[in-house]
Amino acid sequence: MTEVVTNTAPPLRDEAAVAATAAATASGVHVRTLAEVADLTAVTRLFESIWRPAPGNQPVTPELLRAMVSAGNYVAGAFDGPDLLGACFGFFGGPAKGGLHSHIAGVATAGHGRGIGFALKLHQRAWALRQDVRVISWTFDPLVRRNAHFNLTKLAARPEQYLPDFYGPMHDGINGAGDTDRLMAVWDLASPSVRAAAEGRPARLDAAALRKQGAAVALAAGPDGAPVTGPADAPVVLVAVPPDIEALRLADPGRGRAWRVALREALGGLLAGGASVAGFDRAGWYVIAKEQS
Repeated sequence: MTEVVTNTAPPLRDEAAVAATAAATASGVHVRTLAEVADLTAVTRLFESIWRPAPGNQPVTPELLRAMVSAGNYVAGAFDGPDLLGACFGFFGGPAKGGLHSHIAGVATAGHGRGIGFALKLHQRAWALRQDVRVISWTFDPLVRRNAHFNLTKLAARPEQYLPDFYGPMHDGINGAGDTDRLMAVWDLASPSVRAAAEGRPARLDAAALRKQGAAVALAAGPDGAPVTGPADAPVVLVAVPPDIEALRLADPGRGRAWRVALREALGGLLAGGASVAGFDRAGWYVIAKEQS
């Protein structure tokens, strides 16, 4: 008699929906897609309160969001009762809607520390999988330590490109008027590492342990907080970022620019040479794996 084995594992879409619901419940919000003008206007106001742009330099307008939604793109908000505490906006890219580019995501100060950003991204992942999209990409400033940890550890996304001055001067309260270097993060929604991260089991790296095992330090902070470069002459390379680049830009713009240049040369140079980012240690280190011949 032939034994029939039934696969009882839930389909990926169902698994993603369960993870998204669990994340929203844990953060105390309800996440839903948005289409009405009033909701989209609230999203633009939320983004303005977070980025504090110069007059006439809105990150996005209600009209643009309305058009994007009508064309089938993604806009969602995280609500605590009637209060909008977070929002995320993305649009399809080629070929043939093969991927979703997540352009803006932000959480109000009142919602910090609750996991709302994680809930928004898991909602976006579940939504994308329902559209048969398996990859989401977005850019982030590689100097911002908390964002690197969130994107590369909490979500298990992986950078594919270092993009110097990607947007040009943005003139807002976060980016200032300096160069807007970015990492292009790619989120493989069905990968084992992303599935584990979505369930709250992200892989974590220990830069201190790797250093003891022979990892090279290509960029570190000196005693005065300034960037100090070193050799990248090992299979595993560590690249540091400052604790709070946004505060540093305000307190010491020159040192903030020095970090931008140093990270561009160290991290950007390694990626251009074929190395890959294996992850990020929350203590402030990119962990880079160099290709072996």
